[in-house]
Amino acid sequence: VIPWLERVMERMEVFEDAGIKRVVNGAISHTSDGNPLLGPVAGLKNYWMCAGASIGIAQGAGSGKYLAQWMVHGASEINMVGMEPRRYGMFADQDYLRTTSCQDYEHMYALHIPGEERPAGRNKRTTPLFEKLKAKGAVYTQAYGWERPKWFSLDGREEELGFRRNNVFDVVGDEVKAIQERVGVIDLSSFAKFKVTGSDSLAFLNRVTANRVGRKDGAVALTHALNNEGRIESEFTITRFSETDFYVLSGAAAEMRDLDVLEQAQQEGEDVTISNITDDYGILVVTGPRSRELLSKITDADLSNEAFPWLTGQEIEVAGVGLRALRVSYVGELGWELHTPMAELETVYDAVWSAGEEFGIADFGSYAVNNMRMEKAYAGWGTELTTEITMVEAGMRRFVSYKKGDFIGRDALLKKKEEGIDIKLVYMEMDVDDCDPHGNEAIFYGDEAIGIVTSGGYGYRCGKSLAFGYIDAENNSETLDVQILGKKYAAKVISEPAYDPKNERLKAIS
Repeated sequence: VIPWLERVMERMEVFEDAGIKRVVNGAISHTSDGNPLLGPVAGLKNYWMCAGASIGIAQGAGSGKYLAQWMVHGASEINMVGMEPRRYGMFADQDYLRTTSCQDYEHMYALHIPGEERPAGRNKRTTPLFEKLKAKGAVYTQAYGWERPKWFSLDGREEELGFRRNNVFDVVGDEVKAIQERVGVIDLSSFAKFKVTGSDSLAFLNRVTANRVGRKDGAVALTHALNNEGRIESEFTITRFSETDFYVLSGAAAEMRDLDVLEQAQQEGEDVTISNITDDYGILVVTGPRSRELLSKITDADLSNEAFPWLTGQEIEVAGVGLRALRVSYVGELGWELHTPMAELETVYDAVWSAGEEFGIADFGSYAVNNMRMEKAYAGWGTELTTEITMVEAGMRRFVSYKKGDFIGRDALLKKKEEGIDIKLVYMEMDVDDCDPHGNEAIFYGDEAIGIVTSGGYGYRCGKSLAFGYIDAENNSETLDVQILGKKYAAKVISEPAYDPKNERLKAIS
């Protein structure tokens, strides 16, 4: 202790004159990711937390300010998702908290390198495919306690971590190539899943979200829940199976937040029942130009464009297992999501793999998914779409239906349209050396920093490095610069997806 106190006295002479009467060593509250627990408690209305600050004297002022905004206005002016208690679920038991908090403390000043997977608190939520995929080379990452494949090491290699393209760059490229040319499968069971039923469920979902929920049975709609300020709280994919039965999907990390968004929006007297069925169903994504041929070998359902159009869902049987199939794709190829009872997930996977061998089926992971969604210019919740942003700045106006009537945030959104915006989302392609944007890189116009990258990646199918970013709204230049690892790279602002802009491959038009 003494050497450090002596250094304090050298910098602040008043302590030297005052003298030290006693030294008290106290416990430091520390969470598993170093951020405080700041915000609403899951499942309770108007119950708030402000705890777990590892450096309370430094964090206190900001915590008080933004928590007060949140409590009074229903939202804070900055994105607080990374602070709020609902970032943890039931997976965060005592063992998880003990081991991960100690791990974070030990690494407090250690740089977290892209791709780095730290060992504490793992394997808390796994699917029946966990061991099988691990044996096939799956390298796992964690999302809200779930273990999900990141990439597949087919030759036993380990990822050489760094900020530049590394020894798995070509491996991920092979996964993308398999999907583009043949067919691939991934276990994406980590998505949050909710069942909304009851005679008022259609009106309820239309009031809670900005887009119009499907008016026909089988329709799939991408829609967003906004707060009273018009900013984006959640992103949902809602499938209507009947007028009183809706299947609602959202991001893994948003499970408890989105359950609150739904439950706390329910009004007295509404005939609406909301059930969290996340653990009950697994999800296999089967995608690629041969996916229809593959699935037709293990189902009697008609998968043609006419019988099973894009952006629709049906209850079918695959390999004798009753499931919900959604014809949607986050990667931009023909494909289906198979929402399968968790107990039958391995049965369906085995049937898919066996039927797909003649087509050269391949497993793929989340690295490939992110790169392919960048090629399709799909803005992501938590990166491009946050509680700091409205649908206007995000360029998501096509997902807002003002004509359907009132919905939460509608008035604020209309006001934002009238007043104008200060920032806007842009989509860029660039030629780089051996590195790609990850997020938080500065965007320049000449020598002036005018924005920041929110996410990025390499588009294997188009051969370009791609990025999303927010810039000053008045800047309409088509040529900007993105600074990556200290070097500026020319970036061209583009107005349509870098890959298959007309969605011909998604719709299997050609």
